[in-house]
Amino acid sequence: MFDSLSDRLGGVFDKLRGRGALKEQDVRDAMREVRIALLEADVALPVVRRFVDQVTEKAIGHQVLRSVTPGQQVVKIVNDALVETLGGEQTAELDLNAAPPVVIMMVGLQGSGKTTSTAKISKLLKDKQGKKVMMASLDVNRPAAQEQLKVLGEQVGVATLPIIAGQQPTEIATRAMQAARLQAVDVLMLDTAGRLHVDQQLMDEMKAVAAIATPRETLLVVDSLTGQDAVNVAQSFAGEVDLTGVVLTRMDGDARGGAALSMRAVTGKPIKFAGTGEKMDAIELFHPSRVANRILGMGDIVSMVEKAAEAVKVEEAEALAKRMEQGKFDLNDLRTQLKQMQSMGGLGMLAGMMPGMKKAKAAMQQSGMDDKVLVRMEAIIGSMTPKERANPALLNAKRKIRVANGSGTQVQDVNKVLKMHLEMSKAMKQIKKMGGLKGLAAMFGKGGLDAAMPGLGGQGLGGAAGSLPGLGGAGGPDLSKFLKK
Repeated sequence: MFDSLSDRLGGVFDKLRGRGALKEQDVRDAMREVRIALLEADVALPVVRRFVDQVTEKAIGHQVLRSVTPGQQVVKIVNDALVETLGGEQTAELDLNAAPPVVIMMVGLQGSGKTTSTAKISKLLKDKQGKKVMMASLDVNRPAAQEQLKVLGEQVGVATLPIIAGQQPTEIATRAMQAARLQAVDVLMLDTAGRLHVDQQLMDEMKAVAAIATPRETLLVVDSLTGQDAVNVAQSFAGEVDLTGVVLTRMDGDARGGAALSMRAVTGKPIKFAGTGEKMDAIELFHPSRVANRILGMGDIVSMVEKAAEAVKVEEAEALAKRMEQGKFDLNDLRTQLKQMQSMGGLGMLAGMMPGMKKAKAAMQQSGMDDKVLVRMEAIIGSMTPKERANPALLNAKRKIRVANGSGTQVQDVNKVLKMHLEMSKAMKQIKKMGGLKGLAAMFGKGGLDAAMPGLGGQGLGGAAGSLPGLGGAGGPDLSKFLKK
């Protein structure tokens, strides 16, 4: 989403970093380019003015200009200003501190992703916080809106309020409150109706529902692809309804990022969630500092480690760690790695989270690299027999032809997978020579990998550092050389 803005800012800061000393005019010239970059990213003009003035004032101070590394200091000032613009250091989480059922009311225009976001947040609360959640659709205008929420509820394993045809939103809200109390529900999600535009009828309906349900949270769902118009919609809602936060959908799209950067400053309401895809688990808490780091190309290691912790099964990681201690690594282990990379979001997602990986990601896209590479590699390994996966040396010319035919690839592609495995196997033997994982961890200083990657236990290739062969893995080969088609 922020790729264009990130590239523009990266070019500005590369110039600043390349100079040993900075003059006031150098900073002002750089800030002029930052202003243009933000405006091109569709950030609201008042926000751009405030942002640039704030950064310029701090950046032309004596402490910066006389610093040993003035370019780095300016980048830090911009980073701090970005974090503040996006909502500050603290992540705005849901306020569930009330007597159950805690009501969360979802509001927004039609087509913004309100119903899907309702199901996603419900799944998040159920899976991550162990809450008993119920969903109720109050949308009696859009055809099949209530049925859609029912289907989504079945998908994510969350109960939905039974549909009674002909009831009005206020009647449904009353019935939902009664059902939630009777069933000892922790959180009640109310999916309200939307309109094609903001009108008084919509606002009156939401106020009537709010009077009955007294929601603890009122979340406005806006589509980030609508750009500056999303901010205008948020302003309209904030003036009529007591909003507590914003949910930005389609953050994985090609929007220019202006909505995210303007939302907090214009409405005064924090962005609480970001939708990052179509799957039901593709939603995450909005972390201003992490988003700022991504914009400035500093990566987002914390999010990558969290994704790794979710994707990597403890049993698999421990089993792989033991094999690494023995210097072993067969094609079954490589297959496990490929599955973990896919479940963590694929190559593009992971590359975008690693510091300094913007150029690597661009190179991958230019060479035609995508997540289909991982699928082809897994298909090749899946076409082998269990004995061949455990002992790749069995793969003679005849067997390779069979594997290629079975996976719909060429013998050359099979050879590339085997070469990749061979290189990773060599890396495992090197780790064994260094004293196994303990010796490797010692190279990371006090606390080892456990301190560097909390929650993963330093499980080598089973953790985040090793989940990218060729992109930060332990001696892994470069995936960009694999299956260029």
